[in-house]
Amino acid sequence: MGVKEMFNLARVPSILMLGLVYVTYVLIGGVIFWRLEGELGRKDLTQLLLNKQMLLTTYSCLNQEGLEEVAQVVQRASKAGLSLKYNQTTDGFWKFTSSAVFAATVVTTIGYGNMSPTSTVGQIFCVFFALFGIPLNVVVLNRVGKYMLAVERNLSDFLEGKSRRKGCTRFCVHMFCYICGALLFFIMPMLVFQQHEGWTYSEAIYYCFITLSTIGFGDFVADNNPDRDYPDWYSVLIASWIFFGMAWLALLINHSIDILERLNAYLKKGCSGGKTQEESSSAEDDSPETQVEDDNDIKKPPITQ
Repeated sequence: MGVKEMFNLARVPSILMLGLVYVTYVLIGGVIFWRLEGELGRKDLTQLLLNKQMLLTTYSCLNQEGLEEVAQVVQRASKAGLSLKYNQTTDGFWKFTSSAVFAATVVTTIGYGNMSPTSTVGQIFCVFFALFGIPLNVVVLNRVGKYMLAVERNLSDFLEGKSRRKGCTRFCVHMFCYICGALLFFIMPMLVFQQHEGWTYSEAIYYCFITLSTIGFGDFVADNNPDRDYPDWYSVLIASWIFFGMAWLALLINHSIDILERLNAYLKKGCSGGKTQEESSSAEDDSPETQVEDDNDIKKPPITQ
């Protein structure tokens, strides 16, 4: 085996091209975010400085040092889930239901950042809990995603047996499943969060995607406002929605990845142009990517018969 075969140098140009597209996409996103949020961030900083000066002027007995101490108290109370608006005691964030949702965010790698263990024992336990919980979560989500895909394929095969237009039937089944998933995991939760959290519809749909995609910025977190009274079933509903919604979104993302891979193969085939159809199909069957795709059913989309 030569050096070229060992390091598979024939794939280096396509990898470099894909890396260039990736870096370009990230830089374009950075420029857009910078233009959209940069000016607004500077205005917010200016307004905060004015509010600070007005606060020191209004309360003359409060100096800079006292203001910093008050800010620390407010920050600690907010991190502990304690409201300073009312003269009453609360359980804070670390109730059983909130702790269960926190455990779910750990194993799903969402990691909002709004609450975290502060004791040494709790931090060490969190490390080992995530060490075994994250692989378990991947396995379970993979199994649930395969089950969803199997149900989708069985429904498509059943309807194809009743219809003569097989390609159109399969496309309609895909669209129906996508629309049902969007209604179940985005539209309905959006309405629930708008009612129980007081968010706008855009903030609620933004929170849904940021959570299910495991980005988890933490700027919006459900069941986290100490000034609101949540029903007991609310945390259970959120945990269930996160689990099944992540499985559905992972399935949707895998379909999108497969579409991009097919587009990449089509463009590569059009650029090469020297291979015959039989040679290209044989090389495609023997490639490591095809073998990986065969082993992982969740990334293999339904094939039109």
